Amino acid sequence: MDYKRIAQDILKSLGGKENINELTHCMTRLRIKVIDSSKVNKDKLSKIESVITVVESMGQIQVVIGNKVTKVYEEIIKLAPQEGSNELNRSSNKKDNTNLGNKILSTIAGIFTPVIPAIAGSGMIKGILSVLAMYYMNKHGINIKETQSYIILNALSDAVFYFMPIILGYTAAKVFKTNEIIAMIIGGTLCYPAFTALMTGEELVSFLGINVTKATYTSSVIPIIIAVWVLSYVERFLIKYIPEVIKIIVVPTLSLLMMLPATLFIFGPIGIYLGETISWIYKSIYGFSPTLCGAFIGGLWCVLVIFGAHRALLPIGINDVAQTGRQNLLAFAGAANFSQAGSALGVFFKTKNKSLKTIAMSASITALFGITEPAIYGTNLRLKKPMICAVICGAIGGGIMGFGGAYGNAFANQGILTIPVYAEAGMTAFLSYLGGCAIAFFGSAILTYIIGFEDIIE
Repeated sequence: MDYKRIAQDILKSLGGKENINELTHCMTRLRIKVIDSSKVNKDKLSKIESVITVVESMGQIQVVIGNKVTKVYEEIIKLAPQEGSNELNRSSNKKDNTNLGNKILSTIAGIFTPVIPAIAGSGMIKGILSVLAMYYMNKHGINIKETQSYIILNALSDAVFYFMPIILGYTAAKVFKTNEIIAMIIGGTLCYPAFTALMTGEELVSFLGINVTKATYTSSVIPIIIAVWVLSYVERFLIKYIPEVIKIIVVPTLSLLMMLPATLFIFGPIGIYLGETISWIYKSIYGFSPTLCGAFIGGLWCVLVIFGAHRALLPIGINDVAQTGRQNLLAFAGAANFSQAGSALGVFFKTKNKSLKTIAMSASITALFGITEPAIYGTNLRLKKPMICAVICGAIGGGIMGFGGAYGNAFANQGILTIPVYAEAGMTAFLSYLGGCAIAFFGSAILTYIIGFEDIIE
């Protein structure tokens, strides 16, 4: 496959590299902000080789490519000049007319998307360790959690959450266009052992004679994001007014000296309380009816994926794992993924179109491993009825998981490889997770086959 040619065609259909204001990517999509949307040829863009579909959402042109997106992205970056960044990110004199809601969703996606692969990898390791620990305890009566090897591997799986302020400091700085290293230092201060000991100790904590609200910032999410957002304005102000000859020293010094107290006294407590509020709202919904909560997420998750809006919910799962060591959001989302895989499989068995059969089988397998876009755009949404079947069965599967109390001990992508993540929840909860996945997959496959759809004639 000629990725360079694909990249050239995409750039041309987007109105040329001069029309691109911002370019990033997630696991399956190119996410582009253009200067002039009238220059974008969506029809031509959607017909390019490897492009599954084109979605305009969250103020972005989202080009769905699938698991080849990284290679295409790298070729585009080679063709489009950029300055000091892995991302194409240019300023434009044209006013950004994106509405506030889309800006917020886009910002959330930009901050958390780069972190997802590391979190997913850590989640896989955590799941494997959980299965091994249960196996050795039940089979041999050995507690491997006390072994040095387990401790080392467990540290590997937990590190991404423990040092979350540092990691999100970097990604937030990229989004808010401020100094990444300064942002990471602020995050590192919040994770510094002596600082953490102060915040978790019994004594009152004060800074320059003023009492500080005690809070644990390791594994926190929102405080560092708020702090870096404010840092972006502080840094721009300092750069504007400080003389050039002393700027390289004075700007970072003043940025740090101003932002740390502000974080301790204002942004940190606000972020902690805001995170707790968001978590409380989700848990309240779950507490009202775990079954309904599971059904809601299981049914609508992939609908949100269509618009790229599902990433707005990811911080809930990340924050839950970071704070409590468990989450159920992605368990319910797993039902949605398995239902999309099942509907694509149903299309495979039902359709007479050989080309569609190939697409459906490939999309079904991909969805089983947690990447649903090929199934959504390649078959289910395209044929309409399979998508409806997937939503129904995903809701049923998610409801079963909620009823059984399924949860995972890590944040991991939803697919067959991450099933071990949900094993530590206990036999009943784990069986409810497996049952929900099975009903979502087989139910949607059977329902799609029975109900049928308007086949594509070759």
